Amino acid sequence: MDHLTQDGPAPDPQAPGPITVVIIDDHQMVLDGLKAMLAPYRDQVDIVGESSDPGRVVRLVSEVKPDAVLLDVRLRGASGLDLCAEILRVTPGCKVVFLTVYDDEQYLYQALRVGAAGFLLKRIRGGELVDYLRRISDGEVLIDPSLAGRVALSAARLRSGEFWPGAHLGLTQRESEVLSLLVAGLSNRAVAMKLVVSEETVKTHSRGIYRKLGVSDRAGAVAVALREGVFH
Repeated sequence: MDHLTQDGPAPDPQAPGPITVVIIDDHQMVLDGLKAMLAPYRDQVDIVGESSDPGRVVRLVSEVKPDAVLLDVRLRGASGLDLCAEILRVTPGCKVVFLTVYDDEQYLYQALRVGAAGFLLKRIRGGELVDYLRRISDGEVLIDPSLAGRVALSAARLRSGEFWPGAHLGLTQRESEVLSLLVAGLSNRAVAMKLVVSEETVKTHSRGIYRKLGVSDRAGAVAVALREGVFH
């Protein structure tokens, strides 16, 4: 479901206009919660569109041309990361801000890599979100404060060479372990036994690996790993 909203009083010509925002989430309850949270700040943030259908997001944003888009990293049947890249391709002046429950620095790195202007967690308060949106609109790139320390530590470890293979491609440490075993030719069952996890868990990690490496199967993942020299 998606629609445009155009109600509200005309902006004061002597004051900065509100930031126009499109909100995207595959749960209507989240969309309603965001609207309620931002309602007291109508003079600063104007929600000009919303959608719970990832397949219609790019068209909606291209039609409305908002200042910013709020969306999650993971959506039902779609990747928010892929949507971010497509939105910026079609509407390059837009600021894409991830608002998510996933406090995983690997998602953060991927978001920044595809051009996101912000990565915030859903526990944020309305006033904080409005302030962040204003700063992002002014050109800042913002990361949720709760992730800042971990990002700094990761960066330090990366500079000192104390990171796992494939981290630069967005792989988590566990995904790197799984990929190394796939490269070694182990079956899903053998990988599961080696890591003491279920086969379903291995399949879940494999899907994450395929998505991050931009491939569709095991052979493609192995090819990228070898081409990039992930494992020496």
